[in-house]
Amino acid sequence: MFLQPKKIKYKKIRKGRLSKLEFKSNKLVFGTLGLKAIESGTISARQIESCRQTISRKIKRKGKLWIRIFPDIPILAKPTASRMGKGKGSISHWGVKVFGGTVLFEICGIKDLKIVLSALKTGGTKLPIRTKIFS
Repeated sequence: MFLQPKKIKYKKIRKGRLSKLEFKSNKLVFGTLGLKAIESGTISARQIESCRQTISRKIKRKGKLWIRIFPDIPILAKPTASRMGKGKGSISHWGVKVFGGTVLFEICGIKDLKIVLSALKTGGTKLPIRTKIFS
């Protein structure tokens, strides 16, 4: 099942803007190697889940994997053939706004560095933004 909040205060929120860099969650907290966003963008819950599955398959579920982002922003969409006006659309899916420098995933507990690097690299290709591996 995809990540989504259990309960929200407001059903529809404003879009807002994405800034360039993030300085809050830019360091490793749990693991030894991590996947970091280089650029800003919006990541959907499906993309996070796809990345998580790819990484866990590559490491063969031996180490520990942490997901440092949570999709708590509702992405709204109107039907394709609807006319202008008539309000905002209904919730299409859930996403998260990611700034450059944000840590997305962390891994620890695996001795073989080659496996971890290849897992994070293939996981990063599943995301719509550019990423880099760091320690």
